[in-house]
Amino acid sequence: MPPMTDKEQAKQIQQDITQGRLDEALKKVDALLSDDPPDQEALYMRAVCLRYSKRYDEALAALAALKNLTPEHGRAHQEEGHALRDSGNLAAAVVAYRRACRYNPALVAAWRSLANCLGKLGMGNAAEAAAARAQVERLGRMPQALVSATDLVSQGKLLRAEEILRRFLRQRPRDVEAMRLLAAIGLRLGVLDDAEFLLESACEFEPDNTEARVDFIRCLSKRQNFAAAREQAKRLTDMDPRFQRLYAIACMQCGDYTEALKVFDAALSAAPRDPVVLTSRGHARKTMGDVDAAVGDYRRAIAAAPAHTEAFYALANLKTYRFTDAESAALKTLTMDADLSLLDRVYVSFAYAKDREDRGEFERAFHHYAEGNKIKRAQSGYTAAAVTAEHAAQKAVCTAAFFAARQGWGHAAPDPIFIVGLPRSGSTLLEQILSSHGMVDGTLELPNILTLTHKLRRGEKAAREKNKYPAALAELSAAECAEFGEAYIKDTMMHRRGAPYFIDKMPNNFRHLGLIKLILPNAKIIDARRAPMACCFSAFRQLFAEGQEFSYSLPDLGAYYRDYVDLMRHWNRVLPGWILTVRHEDVVGDLEGQVRRLLEFCSLPFDPACLEYHKTERNIRTPSSEQVRRPIFRSGLDSWKNFEPWLGGLREALGDEILGDKAG
Repeated sequence: MPPMTDKEQAKQIQQDITQGRLDEALKKVDALLSDDPPDQEALYMRAVCLRYSKRYDEALAALAALKNLTPEHGRAHQEEGHALRDSGNLAAAVVAYRRACRYNPALVAAWRSLANCLGKLGMGNAAEAAAARAQVERLGRMPQALVSATDLVSQGKLLRAEEILRRFLRQRPRDVEAMRLLAAIGLRLGVLDDAEFLLESACEFEPDNTEARVDFIRCLSKRQNFAAAREQAKRLTDMDPRFQRLYAIACMQCGDYTEALKVFDAALSAAPRDPVVLTSRGHARKTMGDVDAAVGDYRRAIAAAPAHTEAFYALANLKTYRFTDAESAALKTLTMDADLSLLDRVYVSFAYAKDREDRGEFERAFHHYAEGNKIKRAQSGYTAAAVTAEHAAQKAVCTAAFFAARQGWGHAAPDPIFIVGLPRSGSTLLEQILSSHGMVDGTLELPNILTLTHKLRRGEKAAREKNKYPAALAELSAAECAEFGEAYIKDTMMHRRGAPYFIDKMPNNFRHLGLIKLILPNAKIIDARRAPMACCFSAFRQLFAEGQEFSYSLPDLGAYYRDYVDLMRHWNRVLPGWILTVRHEDVVGDLEGQVRRLLEFCSLPFDPACLEYHKTERNIRTPSSEQVRRPIFRSGLDSWKNFEPWLGGLREALGDEILGDKAG
């Protein structure tokens, strides 16, 4: 008889629990917990068994281990609430149920239990209890397919949720809630075309549905179709003035900071102590280069709401701000607040780490950087092995013979200058130098190439396993490559201001240079390279909201840097002369020499403005914005050495080959 699958074992354990065979269930669960890391479902079932057995402390310990693996596991927080409730700690149960409902709004039992516990604690909680009961009723009215899909999305089981939603929409093609859910999955998977179509249709079906329109605006922004996002945001604000901030942000994304500040000011005239609007206005002022005004807004936001962690992080992220003793003490208090959301804990960890670093307490600073990254990594599901495998696939497909057979393919436009590499490698400095040239437009980290790779991963040519991206590149025709290249030029035109060349600074495009060569053979590629220890640790202490999941772990960073160097060596072998590698340390040591080298590679005449890049007035949205508004400085090159005693995992992951290779 063949051994049972994990799914069959889980089903049998659930039957044992339901039928009261708790000791037998625990034995089976414990047999599944020998792996490292332990099986998440087994930890959850163990906690349930222990709670039913009234072994509450042991149940909570199992749940603590589960939350350590997946901090946003809604059912773990719900089960924690049940264990605390059953042991008589209603106040703590309420906190757990709140988290459960935040992370998974489809948990009917959590909402119902929250309402019941609040009711028992007293009338002061009547409004929240009523809201929880209303959510129970709302979920009861929803089609079960949508409740199940919401639950699966919250668990990260996106493909299963997508399958349920597509089947449901075939029966009810105008259901706006199903369309919003499916679009949310598309956004998380990078399938932006589908998400935009779904949300545009949802807004047409229900023009007054503000939630659908907010989703549509955010989708348009993610696609960097900022003009359309602004138009929709203006329409929404006209419908409901509460969305002024969203409209102001859309104006910022279009580069209209005058209008954005006007809208922020109007919102603040009605609510002068709104910490969210104050923080958003601070972001606008920072991007414009008005740092003093930004600092004022961030500090006013903190004064209005001392637990508004985003404002603390925004101050730290300026890189040039030093917290006062009072602000430092407030941050320390916040690090011990167990009721903070995960995102708030991340903000506090990075802000307090920067404060400790500025005060020379490097071990404590490292601890808090590591804590913030640990939370982010637990949410990401990133695996270094998957990236290594994709890079190997790129090398297998994109050989010298592959490109020789496709000579002359693609769209001939020479406009794009791609700056690729790792984050915190000096790419923003190179962009600022080049965009100071009269013939070059600086833009953003454009998502167009990554969006195209997602399209190739999910398109008809990827229907069979052997044709999944990057293998799908071999299936493209000359006409398709030309079409993709032309579409890239057309779609990025919205970010340009009329110069003959423009910069695309999406760093992870280095993984897709084969695709870029096929569709834009005359593009220029600049590889922004920085010494490995400095580059990796700088990324580790920078909070990336999304897109850089490898940065949340020192071993992952080391592995990613190794893979990056290896893949760039491959591109240089098969496409000799197409890529210029520029080391950050060389730019710092010989600015004029490297500027002339850059301009020559890009076929641009020398422009002295490139040497005075810090005087160029432009909006800069990256974390390095304040650093590139100053002349070249050397002080940050070796700052990682203050943390060297705790960087053994990074050094080991990089290996002697990378650490000893000057090109790396």
